[in-house]
Amino acid sequence: MQSTNIGHYLAHGVTTMRRDDPVLYEILEREHERQRNTLSLVASCGGTDPSVMAAAGASIVNVTAEGYPGNRYHAGCTYVDQAERLAIERARKVFGAAYVNVQPHCASFANHTVMQAVLRPGEAILGLALDQGGHLTHGAPANLSGRLFRSHTYGLDSKGLIDYGQLREQAREHRPRLIVCGTTSYTRTIDFERIRGIADEVGAFVLADITHIAGLVAAGLHPSSIDAAHFTTTCTFKQLFGPRGALIMMGRDAATVSDDGKRSLSERIQSAVFPLMQGSPEVHTIAAKARAMGRLLEPGFRELALRIRANADALAAAMAARDYQVVGGGTDNHIVLFRVRSSINGLVAQAALESCGILVNKNKIPGDLRGAQVASGVRLGTNTAALRGMQAPEMALAAELIDEVLRHTGVGAGGEALLPEPVRAEVSAAVHALCQRFPLPYDGAIDQAH
Repeated sequence: MQSTNIGHYLAHGVTTMRRDDPVLYEILEREHERQRNTLSLVASCGGTDPSVMAAAGASIVNVTAEGYPGNRYHAGCTYVDQAERLAIERARKVFGAAYVNVQPHCASFANHTVMQAVLRPGEAILGLALDQGGHLTHGAPANLSGRLFRSHTYGLDSKGLIDYGQLREQAREHRPRLIVCGTTSYTRTIDFERIRGIADEVGAFVLADITHIAGLVAAGLHPSSIDAAHFTTTCTFKQLFGPRGALIMMGRDAATVSDDGKRSLSERIQSAVFPLMQGSPEVHTIAAKARAMGRLLEPGFRELALRIRANADALAAAMAARDYQVVGGGTDNHIVLFRVRSSINGLVAQAALESCGILVNKNKIPGDLRGAQVASGVRLGTNTAALRGMQAPEMALAAELIDEVLRHTGVGAGGEALLPEPVRAEVSAAVHALCQRFPLPYDGAIDQAH
């Protein structure tokens, strides 16, 4: 077997696209350049290693493989089975899980799959409110999870921390079948064991969505939900630096017999993924997940995770020092959430910063009177900055540049962001210089190879 077959296949694809579809090729080139030359502080972003992208683009994509390893509905799945088993084995090692399903296409779908596995339409669920840091799929009215089930919420206390007392009160009042924990903009440690205790008291399952802290959990820098929750879901992109996709995992409850008295909880998840919710899995993405999990098992990943955490602390402190209200008083993960000054809003702040090459996202904060499309806060994250090798001094500089932009930003008659051109030019130049000093790791490696 020639070891260059895959490399030739992928290289030929790029060459063919450049020749036959220059319009699309140019779009993709420009997007790559944008990523190289902008400072991404978007908490929902990470960075995908070229080896992971190579797996996702390999010819394994041509295989149709409904079912699971050893029990497919199509022939030709020998190596697909090996790739899926490898992804499962590695994910179990990364998270210390007893059961892992690597087929879900995204974390939102993984959450819906768990709900379909254990809930009937109309049953009650309890999740963190959307404006308190929860996610759409945790029971928001605009989402299918909030339409299929009777959704109730818990929130944060006056210090910006999860109000476990309120959670318990809501659980005892509404007797939910499922309690959802895990967040999108919560900055402090989640006490999964305490939530499990509440769930056991009222006879509920626990679903922990750890999408935003999965890397920290894998590195041992945040308590794990694997044994505390009945079900744990995560995307494989943001903090795991893999492909777009998801995992459903279980710990000590994997073999527990469900209330039908026949199947274990893991068997219910297995059949809920296929055939209930999905057909043929994205086998190329599963291969990419296997590669991503392999990278997480390497010693260097913990160093990256430690840098993510240190950078978040430094960024939160720097924003607070510039008199911004940092929600929760700081951070225990990679997220920093702060309130913008009253004369602007989150949407305007996001647009002004983007015009200078600093990427963030507008975000609702506790008690926010503005809608999600405008919001009163901004959410920052340190995944990509840490991947570039940035540390505390660069986070201080980032806070300085953010403050410089927001102090000079106004709002036009149409609600647009107004920023003096000299400020935009000065900050843009500083951002470009910072990105040149700290290139994305795969760009640095490619540059050295050339």
